[in-house]
Amino acid sequence: MSGRYIGRFAPSPSGPLHAGSLVAALASLLDARVHDGIWLLRIEDIDETRTVAGAAEDIVATLSALDMHADGPVLVQSQRRARYAAARERLGAAVYPCGCSRKEIADSRLGLASDGAAIYPGTCRAGLAPGKLARTQRLRVPDVGAPGELVRFDDRWLGAQQQHLASEVGDFVLQRADGFWAYQLAVVVDDAEQGVTDVVRGADLLDSTARQIYLQGLLGYPTPSYLHVPLLANAQGEKFSKQNGAQALDLSRPLQELQRAAGFLGLDTAAATTREHFWSLALSAWAARFGPR
Repeated sequence: MSGRYIGRFAPSPSGPLHAGSLVAALASLLDARVHDGIWLLRIEDIDETRTVAGAAEDIVATLSALDMHADGPVLVQSQRRARYAAARERLGAAVYPCGCSRKEIADSRLGLASDGAAIYPGTCRAGLAPGKLARTQRLRVPDVGAPGELVRFDDRWLGAQQQHLASEVGDFVLQRADGFWAYQLAVVVDDAEQGVTDVVRGADLLDSTARQIYLQGLLGYPTPSYLHVPLLANAQGEKFSKQNGAQALDLSRPLQELQRAAGFLGLDTAAATTREHFWSLALSAWAARFGPR
């Protein structure tokens, strides 16, 4: 992509910022800074069932306390439902109503996608069965072997990636049974309308990338560059997350929290004695690995 680098950090306000989220935030900010780019902050609260009151404000305040400041206004997904609805309309007949429950999809026994979701068997592709009511709206993906069904991309951290949409994912949800727009649609629309050129995020979202690239093509959007950083895990080997009891960052020790995140990314900032010194060391270390060539 051409033009100035625009990156973003897009947390969900389901609780306070924790060490795992800080790793992704730090990587995205460092990448933007070493490319003389813009770093945006987006609150991904489209799933309002998981939103915790006050969490968005707490995340912004925590980032500020760590000297991590966005280069523009904060975008909030729950204020953008009309934009997602407009994108869905542009997709036309590529989207169809689906009456399948999660149990029915799981019972099809096609297996699980790499993100743990059951692969959709295409039950409602030809129309809803008699007596079935629409639960979700799904996007039709190309048949196995058809043009566009195999999505390839190069990840700046993980290297060459590919995914067969039909056999590894199936037709995927754009609007959920509860009426909320799905993550895949919202993030594609937001990245395009914010002009995002480079996405730096956690490896838990790697599996979503092919679906997002496919959606970008259908909507006529450019495809950003992608970099997926490793996930911080707890003592049980689980992804560090709010659902797994991850604690809020200790803002009485901001330098130590930043150094821990940098160390996980393989950046040597141990010599830093102040936050200013930390940022100088971290930027130099990131530039040596991922800076402009």
